[in-house]
Amino acid sequence: MATDREVLREIWEGKLPICFQLDSEEVDDIQAPEPLYLMVPRLSYFPLVVDKVRKHFSKFINSEHQDNEMWLEHNGTALKWHYPIGVLFDLYKEDIQLPWSITVHFEKFPENELLHCKSRDNVESHFMACLKEADALKHKTQLVSNMQRKDHAQLWLGLQNDKFDQFWAVNRRLMEPGPEDGFKYVPFRLYHKDDSLVQKLIKPTKDNGERKTLQDLLQEMFPDAEESDEVRVVTHGVEPPKDTPLQWMSEHLSYPDNFLHLVVAKS
Repeated sequence: MATDREVLREIWEGKLPICFQLDSEEVDDIQAPEPLYLMVPRLSYFPLVVDKVRKHFSKFINSEHQDNEMWLEHNGTALKWHYPIGVLFDLYKEDIQLPWSITVHFEKFPENELLHCKSRDNVESHFMACLKEADALKHKTQLVSNMQRKDHAQLWLGLQNDKFDQFWAVNRRLMEPGPEDGFKYVPFRLYHKDDSLVQKLIKPTKDNGERKTLQDLLQEMFPDAEESDEVRVVTHGVEPPKDTPLQWMSEHLSYPDNFLHLVVAKS
């Protein structure tokens, strides 16, 4: 189990300042609404933090659209609700000035770009599916599937309500490395700037028992030696040293879905 609780808490408490603005073409009122400023958790998902946004802007749009599914856009790019907020920021941060300016829409849902999210139930289903996938990668016996329903609920409510202690009281069990002092595989997703992502089965240790590092992961993902040296990755807004052990990263730097989310940025 990860013992460096302060790292876990610092990661959990990461917040982003966001300025939400209603698309000017959707304003159906004499006066445009004021922007709405919020501090949102990096680890959360947009559908869990935008209730205030809908309430703030819905009275300024055509009544026919007030029950429409709301969606968000940054610089012409529709924001995928099923990506954690921190991952989205790290993907687009090169052209972001704080506070992060996000445009709110109630019309013209981009069917070819976004999955629908009618309620928080969709987020919960996605989150639990990711958690089970990560668990299957890490452990020989699937811990999540064997947990009681109240444990699943506690994980979900801890994330939804931004409660560190509530979430980690259960999640610590999923971070136990097991009898071999390491996970079976390291759950991770590697995002490229074109918004594509890749996954691969990578063990946290080498055949000789030596612990793999972030550099080892990059060498497996980018076999060209020169290219792997050039590649930088960012997670939670920081660039981890390449000699950081993968097992430590998985225990300490994973998002609540138990995946490492690494955004690639070439030098």
